[in-house]
Amino acid sequence: MKIAILGTRGIPNAYGGIEEFAEHLSLELVKQGFNITVYQSSDHPFKGNNFQGVRLSRHLNPEKYLGPAGQFIYDLLCILDSRKQNFDIILQVGYTSSSIWSWLLPKRKSIIITNMDGLEWKRSKWNSAVKAFLKQAEKWAVHSSHFLVSDSLAIRNFILDTYEKDSVFIPYGTYSIEQEPSPETIAEFGLTPFEYNLMVARLEPENNIEMIIKATIAAGDLKNKFVITGSTTTKFGKYLLQTYGNHPLIQFTDGIFNREKLSALRFFSNFYFHGHCVGGTNPSLLEAMGGYCLIYAHDNDFNRLILGKNGGYFSTEADIVKLIKTAPRKQMDHPFLATNLKKAKSFYSWKNVAQAYEQIFKELLDGESPKPNHFTPH
Repeated sequence: MKIAILGTRGIPNAYGGIEEFAEHLSLELVKQGFNITVYQSSDHPFKGNNFQGVRLSRHLNPEKYLGPAGQFIYDLLCILDSRKQNFDIILQVGYTSSSIWSWLLPKRKSIIITNMDGLEWKRSKWNSAVKAFLKQAEKWAVHSSHFLVSDSLAIRNFILDTYEKDSVFIPYGTYSIEQEPSPETIAEFGLTPFEYNLMVARLEPENNIEMIIKATIAAGDLKNKFVITGSTTTKFGKYLLQTYGNHPLIQFTDGIFNREKLSALRFFSNFYFHGHCVGGTNPSLLEAMGGYCLIYAHDNDFNRLILGKNGGYFSTEADIVKLIKTAPRKQMDHPFLATNLKKAKSFYSWKNVAQAYEQIFKELLDGESPKPNHFTPH
């Protein structure tokens, strides 16, 4: 079975959650004997044509010259190449810059599956014109795909209510901590175990990073320093770094993709803040669950569907100030920690995610309607 994954910057992951998904899914499927191709941006740091058995198809991405418009050209080039191949299935991850070219997808010879990712048009960084385009792009993606996957039950319900089209729920997966990291790993960041709070995220407004920064400064607790791990090269990232980078309670580490270092940062954090308020099953939340973090998340349906009662929630800056000042510090026997770790290992494992995709791939190629998988609520 020949499968292509479109819509990411490529693997191994050097960017974000979608690339993490593409990396783990493709590697798991290769283990099962699938022929997998991942489309790869020309500026990806990995320059090989094969990554652990996954074929990489590299194409020009002029984003650094043209800005976001470059992503549209990159997606166009990937789709045009897919027309020359004989893929059984093309899995699109997201749609923001690809669905405008959806009429070019080889729908007569390949089954097109789209993972709808998050509700991109809800992101606060976009102006009204961009939001209107993204809403239209969402519609194109829904109507141009043979089949849809939602990574969140909230996304699935939205698509069903809005477009009267069902989708199969398959969340993102995560890796989980297997043993206690060495505290020496975080020493290179000048950190002391359990004397800092952490967030791992893309530095975008809708992730409520500035709210948490302001609350940390207002609380003024030196044992609750706020460490932010994410690339500061975005417009908002540059703003945050310039505005708060010199404050003694705020530390930026830039993006980290070394799993050992990330695992140590998560494990030895006091609180882990998850501020994401747009999207489906956010990978960074799953990784925090699998990383033995004591999680406080922004209070919304997306986060509650994942975390449930095994974490705390905030909505305002005042909420965060209060919990920094009054919430008990992280204890390693806190029941939330073990419960979330077990859930990450047993439910959100990459093996489970890959098995669910493998099931729908086979059913669709056999001409069957996909059946409920083990992620389907009962």
